[in-house]
Amino acid sequence: MTDTIADFLTRIRNAQMAKHKVVEVPASNIRKNITKILFDQGYILNYKFDDENGPQGTIKIALKYNAETKQPVIKKLQRVSSPGLRQYKGAKELPRVLNGLGIAIISTPQGVLTDKEARAKNVGGEVLCYVY
Repeated sequence: MTDTIADFLTRIRNAQMAKHKVVEVPASNIRKNITKILFDQGYILNYKFDDENGPQGTIKIALKYNAETKQPVIKKLQRVSSPGLRQYKGAKELPRVLNGLGIAIISTPQGVLTDKEARAKNVGGEVLCYVY
């Protein structure tokens, strides 16, 4: 597997389509940071880092659904930058997802940030994915 972030997003997408409550994915530092951002922005219910399974451990993510409609909170997870075509943007060129209603997750020299945080810190980087 060459694109671990795309695999991470696909596992979440597939678990939501199957109406699973929890999804388990292999852990890495960038996946942990993306999971923290999804939790902080309210897209997932909870998460747990489990370091017992394998050398890298796993991440257990509790998915969030709308109480009335039973639809997933995450409408779309879209991978932007890929190993074959990296997408780098400067601080002034960072994308706005759904005119500010969604988030773009950016890998910057100061860590993995949302587009709003990166704009506030005036730093650019690789656009990893869009979430809305």
